[in-house]
Amino acid sequence: MTLALDRSDQRGQLDRPAVRAALRVLVVDDHRAFAELLAGALKTAGMAVLGTAYSAARAVAMAQELQPDVVVMDIQMPRQDGLAATRRLREVAPFTVVAVVSDHRDPEWVVRATQAGASAFIPKEGSLAEMLDVLTRVRAGQMLIAPSTFATAPSDGTRPAPESGVRPQLTRREQEVLDCLGSGMHIKAIARVLGITLETCRGYAKALYTKLGVHSQLEAVVKAQQLGLLSSAAA
Repeated sequence: MTLALDRSDQRGQLDRPAVRAALRVLVVDDHRAFAELLAGALKTAGMAVLGTAYSAARAVAMAQELQPDVVVMDIQMPRQDGLAATRRLREVAPFTVVAVVSDHRDPEWVVRATQAGASAFIPKEGSLAEMLDVLTRVRAGQMLIAPSTFATAPSDGTRPAPESGVRPQLTRREQEVLDCLGSGMHIKAIARVLGITLETCRGYAKALYTKLGVHSQLEAVVKAQQLGLLSSAAA
């Protein structure tokens, strides 16, 4: 996360009244300096930072006691990683949403974060402006992926990006279905919105999965965002 902020970020985002008023946030990172710097930046943005935790166990305990709106959770921590902590946190604070921050950029980590119960994925190398945007839009029951996640090659320690980076050719209807998937809609809802039968919609989804080389809605959205296939509204 680029926290050495320039003034354009501060003017464009930190003074913005659209930041959800008094969004109650818990910051979790084993690097104390980073956690405190991020907490200070979020406070400046108008969020109510309830505290910082420097271990997974402390994060779970604080979340259970404070019931924050959002937990900003680092993945890599000693003893217990952030994904294991996210699973436990979802049990003790079911109305809290978790935004994972990580050095990892491989799509597999996005899938893992989602499976753990996270609702957002934000790369640490992104800007604070991007983090603020994600935190103000994150909601339970979705996976909101920060745009910079696939802006550059994966960082050291992650799997290299798939060699097949060719954008598949989609039909107009396939693109419409993909954009709906990217917005978090399920197949039944997509069929209703597009005015097609459920079986027809499933056929389009299956064709999409084949063209993208994936096996699920989440993987399709991650791959599509990586290839720049999602419309700006869906992404």
